[in-house]
Amino acid sequence: MPKFNYVAMDSRGKETKGTLEVTSQSEAIGRLKEMGFFPTKVVEADKAKEKPARKSGGPAEKGKGKGGLNVNLNFKIPFLGGRVKSKVLVTFTRQLATLVDAGLPLLRGLRVLEKQEKTPALKGIIGQLATAVEGGSTFSEALAQHPKVFNRLFVSMVKAGEMGGVLEVVLNRLSEFMEKAQKIKGKVVAAMFYPVSVLTVAVVILAVLLVYVVPKFEEIFRDMLEGAELPGFTKFVLMISRQVKDNFLVTAACVISVFVFFKLITRTKFGRKLFDRFKLLVPAIGPVISKVAISRFTRTLGTLVSSGVPILQALTIVKETSGNVIIGNAVADVHESVKEGETITAPLEAANVFPPMVISMVDVGEQTGALPEMLMKIADNYDEEVDNAVSAMTSLLEPIMIVFLAVIVGSIVIALFMPLVVLMDRMGQAGDENRKSGD
Repeated sequence: MPKFNYVAMDSRGKETKGTLEVTSQSEAIGRLKEMGFFPTKVVEADKAKEKPARKSGGPAEKGKGKGGLNVNLNFKIPFLGGRVKSKVLVTFTRQLATLVDAGLPLLRGLRVLEKQEKTPALKGIIGQLATAVEGGSTFSEALAQHPKVFNRLFVSMVKAGEMGGVLEVVLNRLSEFMEKAQKIKGKVVAAMFYPVSVLTVAVVILAVLLVYVVPKFEEIFRDMLEGAELPGFTKFVLMISRQVKDNFLVTAACVISVFVFFKLITRTKFGRKLFDRFKLLVPAIGPVISKVAISRFTRTLGTLVSSGVPILQALTIVKETSGNVIIGNAVADVHESVKEGETITAPLEAANVFPPMVISMVDVGEQTGALPEMLMKIADNYDEEVDNAVSAMTSLLEPIMIVFLAVIVGSIVIALFMPLVVLMDRMGQAGDENRKSGD
C-alpha cells in the first residue's frame, strides 16, 4: 500500500506534518479531514523523493548542477521587503481576516493572497510569510521578521490571537482598527491639502516675481528716475530680488539647510518634545492633532486589551505608536502606575492633555471592569470630534491662507508702484514749474 506525506493545519492554524498509508491521494485527504485537519499538501512518498517540493520565496533554493555541485539561487530583489502603503496593508489584513474567518487554513489563505496581490513589495512579503509558516514558524513570528511593514501592535495582536485560538477574531478587529485609523488619516490629509496648495502657489509666485518681474522694474526705475532716491520699501524688495537672482544656489542651499536643521532638532528628545507640545497649542491645527492623538490612544489600547494582550505590554505598544511625545509620556506614566498596582486615571489627569470627559469614562470603565469597551466608546466619540475639528480648521484656514497670499503678492506690487508715485509727483512738479515760467 502506498504512503503519502502530508502537511496540514489544525483548527488553530498550527501546522502538522506526517505520513499516511492509504490507497490513494483522495483517500488521504478524506482521512485528514476526518481527523479535523485542513490539508495543504498531500504527496505520494515515492514521488516526493523523486521531485522534492520547492518552497517559493524560501530562505534559499538549491539545485544540483552537473558534477553534483549545489548552486545557491538565493538573491534579494531590491524592492522586496520595503515599506508598504498603509492603504494596501489595510486591504491585505481585511482580505486575510475574511479568508481565515471563512474557515480557510492560514497557509492557503496566504498563498491565495500572494497570487492575486498586485503590489510587488507586499507580494514578496506575503510569499515569505507563507514560506515561514510552512516551515513551522507561527504567524506572529513570521510577521516580526518584517518590522518596516508590520509594527509591534500588529504582531502583538496576532500573537495574542494565536495563543487564545481566536486568530480570525483578532484579524477582524485589527482590520477594523486599521480601516478607522486610515479613515481619520485621510480626513486630516484632505483637510491639509488646501493650505499646502496655497502655500506652494505663494512660493512659486514669489520666486517668479523676485527672479523675473522685479529686475525688469529695476531697469525701468533706473532709466526713468535718473538717479533719484527710491522709497525705502522698494529698495528693500529690490535688494531681496538681487540676492535671490544672483545667488540662487546659495539661497536654495540656505532654505534646505534650515529644513534639515529643523528635522535634526525634532529628532532629538528635547526638540521632538518641544515641537509636539507646540503642535498641540497651535490654534486651529492643535485641536485636530489633540483629538486624533486621543482617538488613536484609546482605540489602540482598547483593541489590544480586548484582544487578550496583557495591559502592561499593551501600554508599552501604545506608547510607541502614539505619534506624539506628550501623549507617549502620559502613557509611560500610566504604565508605571499600573505596574505599581495603582489606577490608570491618576497619571492621565496629571498629564494635562486628556479632557475631563476622557478621564471620567476611563475611571468608570476601570471600576466596572469594562475598560476595553469604554475605551472603544471614547474612540468612536472622538472620531466624530475629529470630523468637527477638521471642518472648523478648514473653515478657518481658508481665509487665513487667502489673506497670506494677498499680503505676499500685494507687498511686492506696492513696492513696485511706490517709485511710480514718486515719478508722477516729479512730473507734476515739473509741469507746475513750466506753467509758472510760462506766466
